[in-house]
Amino acid sequence: MPTSDSRAGVASVCAAALTFSGLVATGLLAAQPAAAADPVGYQNVRINEVTSSNNDTVELYNTGSTAVSLSGWKMSDDSFSPQSFTPSASTIPAGGFVTFDSPKGLGDSDKLVIYTAGGAVADRVEWAAGKAKPAMARCGGDGTGAWVTGTTAATFGAANASGCPTSVPSASRVRINEVTSDGSDTVELYNGGTSAVGIGSWKYVDSDTSHSPVSVSSSSPSATSVPAGGYVTFDSALGLGDNDSLFLTDGNGNSIDSVTWATGGAKPSDQRCANGTGWFQTSATATLGSANTCSGGGGGGQTGHLLGGGGSLTSGCTPEAPSGTGSAPAGTSAWPGGLDVTISDNVCAFTTSTGPEGRDVSGLAFDPANPSVLWAAKNKNWLYKLVKSNGKWVPDPSWSATGKQIRFAGGSGQPDSEGVTVGGNGHVYVTSERDNADNTVPKDTIMEFDPAATGSTLTPVHQWDMTSQFPQLDTGSKDDANLGFEGVGYVPDSWLTANGWTDPLTGAAYDPANYPLHGSGLYFAGLEWDGTLHVYGLNSDGTFTTFGTVSTGKASVMDVTFDAGTQRIVATCDNTCGETHTFLKVNAAGAIVPDVTYTNPAVMPVDNLEGFAIAPTSTCVNGSREAVWSDDGVYGFGSGSSAYGHALYSGTFPC
Repeated sequence: MPTSDSRAGVASVCAAALTFSGLVATGLLAAQPAAAADPVGYQNVRINEVTSSNNDTVELYNTGSTAVSLSGWKMSDDSFSPQSFTPSASTIPAGGFVTFDSPKGLGDSDKLVIYTAGGAVADRVEWAAGKAKPAMARCGGDGTGAWVTGTTAATFGAANASGCPTSVPSASRVRINEVTSDGSDTVELYNGGTSAVGIGSWKYVDSDTSHSPVSVSSSSPSATSVPAGGYVTFDSALGLGDNDSLFLTDGNGNSIDSVTWATGGAKPSDQRCANGTGWFQTSATATLGSANTCSGGGGGGQTGHLLGGGGSLTSGCTPEAPSGTGSAPAGTSAWPGGLDVTISDNVCAFTTSTGPEGRDVSGLAFDPANPSVLWAAKNKNWLYKLVKSNGKWVPDPSWSATGKQIRFAGGSGQPDSEGVTVGGNGHVYVTSERDNADNTVPKDTIMEFDPAATGSTLTPVHQWDMTSQFPQLDTGSKDDANLGFEGVGYVPDSWLTANGWTDPLTGAAYDPANYPLHGSGLYFAGLEWDGTLHVYGLNSDGTFTTFGTVSTGKASVMDVTFDAGTQRIVATCDNTCGETHTFLKVNAAGAIVPDVTYTNPAVMPVDNLEGFAIAPTSTCVNGSREAVWSDDGVYGFGSGSSAYGHALYSGTFPC
């Protein structure tokens, strides 16, 4: 172990194909629970073009990477209550357009508000007389560009570029550049033009349709102009919610810019990345009054949000700041799944009676026979069986509402439990790198526990001790002793044989029959010391067979899992290696080698995220399944952040 309005969110999923050597697994979109009214990614659906002549047509554009259902959505203008409309398609694809004709007509000077079926404001645009003729359109980028009046015919159902003027008016070069909703509720405007722009009569409003717009000049601090290439900041007099929007209009009521965020967004801030021109991303650090750095921001070109969180730290819940941050391996690719991530545990949920508590959750493993169960190993000799309740992973009360303590063989000691996996026999296997009762001495072991055993303390059915293989860890230093077995993954024989793995002990194709006591698969233990995987056959008589090591190309390994969906072994490293996951395959020569490495979703904190698990493909809905991370230090983005005091994060991964 290295030292105002809230709606539940679910992570969205990358639409791009996830490509491995010789393998393609395509992820399309995350399923939304049927009971939820606001669909995944609704904040990415933006009004893109509108006309107040002829058919009074509206165009919506999806800036996100997930298709969004428009079922039950409504619209209103400045004079009538929300009305249903009939879109050209019931679902708007990622990067796609949907159009509809306004059911009530749109005036020469009017407003358009789009609502989800649950009543959330997805987007809003206003215009003064003549500005929506032939059309008001976003120019400079569909879904994100500045609102201007088109100079040619409308471009409904297609990109706006051909209908945009050759030059954007100076006022339209002022953009909402950053916004916070963490109590300060501050807005930053940026002027990307070459001349100052007067904003004394400009107004803003949030997504609460009962609120009246407030002038920028009456806010604090007051501002009347934005200098060329400069910034203006002010605190919202309306306040800004955890799931909210900000809409900016000029003195005539014409829309200038807007931003919408889901639960957990704008904390600490949402920023345009790149500064003044890019998409909004959640950032770990606010940069109000200066250029955006977008540290920790959502990647992939769309907004990524950290969703959920909250609660107060309890006595004994001691967050631990991350340490040992390093760079990702060369050639690392962006996370292929959803951009949004949900905090998926209760605050300080893992407080126990041993050690600095409320932290130290390390290994994670889904139960392949029961994917509604997630096993978690906690460093100070605890094992948890977790199940979902109200969207969060909580201890299964039928097993133990407070977790079970584990011991070494004979019921002694305090295993420094780090890695966990489920074997082919349904038993739970846990690694330990030392005995916390004597923490300067390494004790690299793999322990087998029967989850059906009764009682609040578990002792191993079998235990295998590999300590003697790692003399470099036995220096009398507790830090060196703490660099042993950090993760473990069960890999079935069927995968090893089907992929032609060469047995390093024989030099021939691996034949499980040569090892009659080992069960139905091998165990890959990750060594934090140097990032290698150590391969073992764990025999029923208490002996073990060593099959050598596998290089991951990483400085350390914190967790190991076998993913049947991608047919890969996954070696995870925390911030030590830039928060990355290396997928390993069997190559043509029969060796296990790295295939591709991915970062975490960029919206996640850069912490000691030691555990990682991907749900079985049996849970897939519309091309995606859950991925879960554990934070060894429950630090999140630091004190006051929505993630502070939480250990588990859930996202999505392609099937």
